Amino acid sequence: MLILCMILLTIVIYFFMAKLYARFGNPFLFPVLTATILIIVVLSIFSVPYDVYMGGAKWIDVMLGPAVVSLAYPLYTQRESIKKNAVSIFSSVIVALLSGIISIVLFAKLMKLEDELLLSLLSKSITTPVAMQISESVGGNPALTVVFVMVAGLTGAIAGPFCLKVFRIEKTVSRGVSIGSASHGFGVSKLSEYGEQALSMGSVAMTLSAVVGAFICPIVVWLLI
Repeated sequence: MLILCMILLTIVIYFFMAKLYARFGNPFLFPVLTATILIIVVLSIFSVPYDVYMGGAKWIDVMLGPAVVSLAYPLYTQRESIKKNAVSIFSSVIVALLSGIISIVLFAKLMKLEDELLLSLLSKSITTPVAMQISESVGGNPALTVVFVMVAGLTGAIAGPFCLKVFRIEKTVSRGVSIGSASHGFGVSKLSEYGEQALSMGSVAMTLSAVVGAFICPIVVWLLI
């Protein structure tokens, strides 16, 4: 019974937060962010341990795999556009990865952060499962990396549309690749609001970032750290 309650709690809260976001459209009402905060508040008020909550919520987590696989459909329908822009997509992902990693290294050196913290930050713009593996392989803390990945994803999903507007980025391909390469799953979720093509480009960028990042991050560590 408790497991069912945890599942229903998560679904109901996300449903209403999604409705709230659809109603007002404020980026700070992004349902992943507001639902997460509200669930934490509810669990704190009723003193529900995290392990108890995850006893039910883990079944939603299990469905993430099939949900990611469903992204194959827009990739298939937009395959011609992806082929046409293959060079631009790949080069943009490389530039995004390198700029993100190098900026983190420079920031960490400037702020004199500990090496473990720096190594945990390197893969912040890569989807969580891959980022955790990269972090562990280079000597970082995978648990910290998960936090940084979530912060990067939420920041991109919230601030991304504003940046697109300020810098007048109007091409669908550019929007998809920029947000997908910087904000992984959260960003791709946001891109669904821009149409199927943007969603497809974001999915490709997220996947390429994970694959290429698995090679680049260890090399950067070897060269710069």
